[in-house]
Amino acid sequence: MNRMADKASVRVIVRGRVQGVYFRDFTCRKAAELALSGYVKNLSDGRTVEVYAEGEKTSLEKLVSQLRTGHTGAVVEEITTGYGDYTDSYNGFDIKY
Repeated sequence: MNRMADKASVRVIVRGRVQGVYFRDFTCRKAAELALSGYVKNLSDGRTVEVYAEGEKTSLEKLVSQLRTGHTGAVVEEITTGYGDYTDSYNGFDIKY
């Protein structure tokens, strides 16, 4: 059985009030709980966060679902997702600055 077939990557763009409200920390904690690797970072427009995650497809879907809601203090207005191939390029999940 090919375990790679169960893995994928996802790039998520989250727009709204998601900077300055611990959204990156929330994302990092959730990704770690789901055993995903990748990163989260603020984009320069002041209201967008980029998330790149790799791991089990079901875990990626759970993360995307949690990003749609965000957490207390965040207001998610729009989310776009793009799934891709698993690359095994990251060790752990980090906040990029």
